[in-house]
Amino acid sequence: MTRILVPIDPTEPARTRSAIEEVVRMRRNDRVSIRLLRVVPKVSGHVAMLFGKQELLELQLEAGAEELEYARSLLDLAGIPCTCTVLVGRTAETIATAARDYGCDRIVFGRDEPSLAGKIFGSLAQQVRHHLGASGDEGRMPQVIGS
Repeated sequence: MTRILVPIDPTEPARTRSAIEEVVRMRRNDRVSIRLLRVVPKVSGHVAMLFGKQELLELQLEAGAEELEYARSLLDLAGIPCTCTVLVGRTAETIATAARDYGCDRIVFGRDEPSLAGKIFGSLAQQVRHHLGASGDEGRMPQVIGS
């Protein structure tokens, strides 16, 4: 069974839709296990000091779970089960770590429109590829699909 990680950015519904469409195509040809992932950014220390540590984590996890609903509903419509995961951290680094931790074979990103930030820093997919390569575990590196 192929394990697929689908990172979700709620600010980019078109990218989410294209990633889900790609996963649906993959499922036609292979048995797959799908994990949707929302990485919630850490908040600044100034914001964090207004909350208790556990309260802040619960708020972040709850918000992340809500942000996964659109992608989950698209998979539900296609009749495809999935697992939803919310993690807090730096986006590219956390996606790469999650892919390794969950033993994923593929990471599927949707189509991304070129942006100035992407040209300067590289797309999120490129950043994830970098973090996966930097781990030194080339033999078990998940395939990154998408821009």
